[in-house]
Amino acid sequence: MNPPTTHDYTPQLRRLMQERGISSFRQLSQQAQVSQTQVRYLRSGQIGQMRLESLVKLGETLGVAIADLLPMFSRQPLIEPNSSSITSEIAQLQHEYQRLQNRLEHQKEELWKEFQQSALQTLEPWLLQWSAAAYAAQQNPQAPAVKLLPLVRPIEQLLQQWEIEATAIVGTEIPYDPHYHQLMGGTANAGDLVRVRYAGYKQGDRLLYRTKVSPTN
Repeated sequence: MNPPTTHDYTPQLRRLMQERGISSFRQLSQQAQVSQTQVRYLRSGQIGQMRLESLVKLGETLGVAIADLLPMFSRQPLIEPNSSSITSEIAQLQHEYQRLQNRLEHQKEELWKEFQQSALQTLEPWLLQWSAAAYAAQQNPQAPAVKLLPLVRPIEQLLQQWEIEATAIVGTEIPYDPHYHQLMGGTANAGDLVRVRYAGYKQGDRLLYRTKVSPTN
């Protein structure tokens, strides 16, 4: 059996790689998640030896549609006009590849949310007490505890990056809202002035912890 005819398509491939910032064939195989053998097949125009899945991945990585990739790296038409089943299979592979990419992005987002939730559960005791402790330290600059305030700034910056913010400032008086506020004692009607004892927190539009308040009278 005669070996398949090969041609050198390295210049065309290097040009596409350069446009995508890919400096080596090894990097191309890694980014496309295909074997280097599949890359060599593409360089030599042996597309008939390649897996359709590898063609789809290489096309995605190089930013070239599969319909354009085939004639660029083959002198013989690989898809005859009546070979609709092959083009349909390629389209299905492209659709499946995109679906898997979307699923992976969704999983990353879900894992990140789970990590944030787990971290918040660990930080919860500190988070609920810290606002009151910091307020007390600020009222007495001579107290040793005031020296601790700068030490927690990295945690505060982390909370800001996660879009977690306090919903009230300890020591201030605000109108009572039973949805956002939790009475620590006494009674209050909606709209009555109450004093903030412990700050509540929210993340974006989601309320994490209600602000703890007490009546002013």
